[in-house]
Amino acid sequence: MPVIEVDNLCKTYRVVQRSEEGLLASFRGLFRRRYKSVQAVQRISFEIEPGEMVAFLGPNGAGKTTTLKMLAGLIHPTSGSAQVLGFTPSERSNEYRRRFALVMGQKNQLWWDLPARESFRLHREIYTIPTSQFESVVGELSDLLSLGDLVDQPVRELSLGERMKMELVAALLHSPRVLFLDEPTIGLDVVAQTQLRDFLRRYNRRHEVTVLLTSHYMKDVESLCERAIVINHGKIVHDGSLAAILNRFSQHKILKLQFLEDAPEEVGRYGDLLEVRGPVARLRVDRAEIATTLAAILDRHRLEDITVEEVPMEEVIAEVFRSGEFQAVSPDETVASSATSS
Repeated sequence: MPVIEVDNLCKTYRVVQRSEEGLLASFRGLFRRRYKSVQAVQRISFEIEPGEMVAFLGPNGAGKTTTLKMLAGLIHPTSGSAQVLGFTPSERSNEYRRRFALVMGQKNQLWWDLPARESFRLHREIYTIPTSQFESVVGELSDLLSLGDLVDQPVRELSLGERMKMELVAALLHSPRVLFLDEPTIGLDVVAQTQLRDFLRRYNRRHEVTVLLTSHYMKDVESLCERAIVINHGKIVHDGSLAAILNRFSQHKILKLQFLEDAPEEVGRYGDLLEVRGPVARLRVDRAEIATTLAAILDRHRLEDITVEEVPMEEVIAEVFRSGEFQAVSPDETVASSATSS
C-alpha cells in the first residue's frame, strides 16, 4: 500500500494585481483592488511506496515547495486530495504530526543561542518521547553524523553544515515514517553535502523511512534517488527513473579523448568541442553517431584513452526547461509511468 497518495491535487492563490503605478493608483488600490488567480499546483497525481527515496524536481516557482507544504499540512489544497500514511494532511491531526518530518534548508528550528541538545530536549517534550527512546535516538544519530561534543555548543557557533546536521537530528528525534526534505544541502560546501547524503542513504537503509526530496544539486538526486518526479508550471511532466530522463531527453553523449600528443586542431570537426587541455579533448556527439565518430577518429589519430559519458543530469534538465521540451502528462499517464518505473 502506498505511503503517499496524491490525486488531482491543486493549489490556487488569489493575488493582488496592480495595473497602474504611482501615488494615485496606490491610493485607489486601498478601496478597489483587482485580483488574479495564480495556479501554483495543477492537478498533480502520484504515489510513493514505503521506503522509497524520490526526487521532486523542477525550476524555481514550479510548485515543489507548495506541494511539500500541502503534504505536511501547512497549507490547504484548493481541490484534489492527498493521503500520507492514511492521514489527510490538511486535517493536521496530532497523530499525523508525530509520523512525519519536514526539513527546509533555508529555515531553522533550533534555538540560536542555546546548545542543540537543549532544543532536542524541547522536541522530546513536544513529541512526548520516552527518555530511554530519546537517549537512544540521539546517540544513534550522533554516531551516524559524527557529532561528538558539537551538540553541547551553542548553535550560533556551528558551521552551516554542522547546523544542518543538528536540524536533521531534531527532525528525526520522533522517528518519523515519512521525511520531506526541501533543499537540505543548499549553501553547504562539497564535504558537508557528501556527509549529509551518506547519512540519509544509511538512515534510509536502516529504518526504511520514505523520503521525498527537492534539490537543485543533482549530486543529491543521483546519489540518493532512483525515481524522479519532475514538475513545471505546477504540472507533473515526468514520473519515472532518472535514467529515463536521459533516455527521453538527452540526444547526446560526451566523448572524452586522450591523444598521445596535444589534441589536433581539427578535433572539433567530429562534434561540438567542449574543452581542450593539452592531449585531452571533450566533445558532445549525437548518441546515434558515437560508433561512426570513434571509427573516423581512430582511423586518423592515435589515442591513449577513450571515455564515453552521459551528459550530466543537471545539464539535461536545465536545457529541457530552457527549451520548453517538457510537456505535461495527464494524471492517468503519471500514475501509469510511476507503476512502470517501480
